[in-house]
Amino acid sequence: MTLTFLLNGERVDAGDIPPTTTLLDWLRETRGLSGTKEGCNEGDCGACTVIVSDETGARALNACILFLPQLRGKAVRTVEGISGPDGALHPVQEAMIKHHGSQCGFCTPGFIASMACAHMNGEADHDRALAGNLCRCTGYAPILRAARAAEDAPVPDWMGDDRGFFLAEILSGVPEGRGADSPPLSWQPRTTDELAELYAAHPQATLIAGATDVGLWVTKQFRDLEMPIFLNACTDLQAVEMTDTEIRLGAGLTIARLMEVIAPHHPSYAAMLRRYGSDQVRAAATLGGNIANGSPIGDNAPALIALGATLHLRHGDTRRAIPLEEFFLDYGQQDRAAGEFVEAVSIPRQPDRLRCYKISKRFDQDISAVLGCFNITVEDGHVRAARIGFGGMAGIPKRAAHVEAALLGQPWTVATIDATQDAWDQDFAPLSDMRASAEYRLDVARNLLRRYYFEDQGTPASVLEVRA
Repeated sequence: MTLTFLLNGERVDAGDIPPTTTLLDWLRETRGLSGTKEGCNEGDCGACTVIVSDETGARALNACILFLPQLRGKAVRTVEGISGPDGALHPVQEAMIKHHGSQCGFCTPGFIASMACAHMNGEADHDRALAGNLCRCTGYAPILRAARAAEDAPVPDWMGDDRGFFLAEILSGVPEGRGADSPPLSWQPRTTDELAELYAAHPQATLIAGATDVGLWVTKQFRDLEMPIFLNACTDLQAVEMTDTEIRLGAGLTIARLMEVIAPHHPSYAAMLRRYGSDQVRAAATLGGNIANGSPIGDNAPALIALGATLHLRHGDTRRAIPLEEFFLDYGQQDRAAGEFVEAVSIPRQPDRLRCYKISKRFDQDISAVLGCFNITVEDGHVRAARIGFGGMAGIPKRAAHVEAALLGQPWTVATIDATQDAWDQDFAPLSDMRASAEYRLDVARNLLRRYYFEDQGTPASVLEVRA
C-alpha cells in the first residue's frame, strides 16, 4: 500500500508497505533512523516513543505497536527530528545533559520524545508524562529535574513546522489492493457507515483502532492479520454526545479523551483511567477496543457496568443495544456476531456516587489484580440502589448481584457491610494467578465495599492523600 505522512519535517511517500509494518521496524530497517529503540516491543517500556501530530494536536506514542497506515496524513517526529535542522538542541535535550539524565542511554531517545511532547503541550505533570518510559539506571530523579528545568523554555520554531501538513484529502477510504482480481491489503474507511458496509461484507477482517492490543498479535504472536480495517479515520466513531438524560461515547474515543470527557461527571472514573497504561497507551487505546477485547481485567467495563451503561452494536444497517454486562458471556466469548462491531456506549446522566478502586502491585502502568467500582445510592440512611462491577474476579467483568441484593433496603451502616460477607462467595469464585491469589481477591473485594462506605462518611482513604 502507499501512504503519505511527514517525517521529521519532510514529506514521505511510502510504497509497497505491508499494512502491519510497525513504525519502529520501518524507521530502523527502511529509513536507517536507529535512534528510536526497540525494548519490550509491546508498548510498555517507552524506548520507542515518538511524537505524532495531527489536527487534534501532538501525542507521544509507542512506535513498536503503531502500524504505518495509522500515520496517513499525520506528522511524525523521532529523536533525530527533535533537535534543530542545524543541530541545535531542544531545551529538553540540553536539560538532560546538564542534569545528567542519561547513563547507558538506551532509554534516552524515548524519554526525549516524551519530554519534548509534554513541553510542546505545556504539560508540567512529569510523573504522569514519563510513567510510560522506563529507566533502570538513573532512578528517574535527574530526568525529572531535567523536565522541570525545561518547563519555561520556549518551544523551538522547528517543532511547529508540522502544523498545517494534515492531508485530509488522502484519507480516501479506498482499498489499496494487489490488482483487480486480488483482495485488498487493508482498508481505511472514513465514516462509520463505510465501516459498517465494509465489515458486514468482510466479517473475517481484523478491526484495528489504537492497536495497543492488536499490535501485540503481530509483534509477540507473529500473526498474519487478514484484511486489516483501520478505524482511525472514522472521526464520527469518536464523537461524544451529551443530552439531559445520557452521555453517549463513541467507540473510537481514546482513553485520553475519555478521561477529559468523564472527569466533570464521574471524577473517580477519570482518576482510575489515569492509571490505565501510560500516556503513550492512553493516547492510542480506545474505549470500544477495550470493551470488545472482552478481557476480564479490562479497566473500563467495571466502571461502566456500575454506571448502568448500555452497549450499542452495529452490523451493516442493523443496530441493537444491550446492557453492557450482558455483552460478556464467558472467558473469551462476547455477544457479538461476525461482522458486528461496537459503535458506542451510553451512560445515564446521574448524581455522582461512583467510586473506582484499582488494585495492582504498581501505581503506574500495571494490570489490575482486582478492580472494583461501586455506585450506591443512599436516601434517608438506607440503600435505595446499588450497582457494583468488578474485574479480575471472574472470567469476565461481572456485577456483584448478590452483594447488591444484600445491600438494598438496608441501613447504610458498618453492620450492613458486615452482613454482605457471604454474598461475595455467591457472586465470585476468582482464580489464583501470578497477580493475586483467589483468597486475596475475595478479601480485597469485601474490603473495597468497606472502603467505599468509610469514604462516603468522609474518612480519607486514598494512599495518595492520607499522611502519617
